[in-house]
Amino acid sequence: MRPVHISRTDLNLFVVFDAIYSQGGVTRAAEMLNLTQPTISHALRRLRQRVDDPLFVRHGQKLVPTTLAHKMIVPVREALQLFEQTLGDLEGFDPAKAKMKFSVGMRSLMENTFFLPLALLLSHRAPGITLSSCHYERDTLEADLSSGRLNAAIDVFLPLSSAIKRKHLASSPIVVVARKGHPAISEGFDTERYLSLDHIIVTSRPHGFGPEDIALSREGKSRHIAVRCQQINTAMRMVSRSDLVLTMAETFARRSNETFGNQILPSPFGAPEIDTYLYWHVNSEGDQANTWFRNMIEESVAE
Repeated sequence: MRPVHISRTDLNLFVVFDAIYSQGGVTRAAEMLNLTQPTISHALRRLRQRVDDPLFVRHGQKLVPTTLAHKMIVPVREALQLFEQTLGDLEGFDPAKAKMKFSVGMRSLMENTFFLPLALLLSHRAPGITLSSCHYERDTLEADLSSGRLNAAIDVFLPLSSAIKRKHLASSPIVVVARKGHPAISEGFDTERYLSLDHIIVTSRPHGFGPEDIALSREGKSRHIAVRCQQINTAMRMVSRSDLVLTMAETFARRSNETFGNQILPSPFGAPEIDTYLYWHVNSEGDQANTWFRNMIEESVAE
C-alpha cells in the first residue's frame, strides 16, 4: 500500500467507509448518511485509490470487508469519535438542534422494554438524532464501546475491565407467564406444579439455561425446557396458544404481554431478581453528547 498523507485526504471518505462497513452496502450507507448512491460510490472509489485496496468485495447482496478494511475499522471509528467529541465540546451540545447518531447495544429480548421508551423520549427531546439498537457479542463489548461502534450498552452484570464504566439501571423479580384458563394454574400454584409443566425459554443460545434454572439447581430441582426461541413475542404468542409456561423478568413480561393477555404469576420458588446495568467506555465520560445520551437512557428506564 502506498503512503497516505492526511493533508491530501478528505476525512469524509472515512465517514462513508464506516457507514458501508456497518451497513453492508452502498444503498443502506446512502440512506444512513442521507446522501445519494452515486455520491457514496464516488467516495468509496476515491478511498480505494487512496489506500490501494478494494476495501469491500461483493458477496451476494452484501459488500464484504477485505482484510485491510477489518484492520482499518477500529482506528477509523476511534478517530471519528474523537473528532465528533472535540467539535461537540467546542460548539456545545444542544439536543434540540443536534444532528448525530447514537447506538446502544442490547440483547433482542430487551428491545421492547428498554429501546421503545428511549426512542420515544428522544423523538421528542432531539428530533434530529438517529438512534440505533445494535446486537453485539459480550466478548467484544469492550472493543465495541472503545471504538465507538456503540455509545452505550444495556445488559445484565458483566465482568469487564476498569476501562468500562457501569451503573445499575433496574431490578426486576422473576415471574411465570401462562395462558388464561391454563388447567394447571390455580391458587395453589407451587414449585411442584411448576416443575410438572413444559417450559419455553427465550435465548439466542442453542444450549444452556437461564438464571431461574441456576436457582432451581441450588434446591436440587430442574425443569423440562420443551422449546427454545429467540424472540419474546414468539414466546408470548406460543404461551397464549398452548400449555407451555414462560419464566422471565417481570419488567420484560409485563410490557411484552400487553397484546396477549396472558396470566403473570409470582415465581413459586426462590428465584433471584434480575439486575440490569448501563455500560459505557471511560473515554466518553466527559463528552457532553454521550453524557446526555446516558442520562436519557436512565430517564427512559425510570419512566
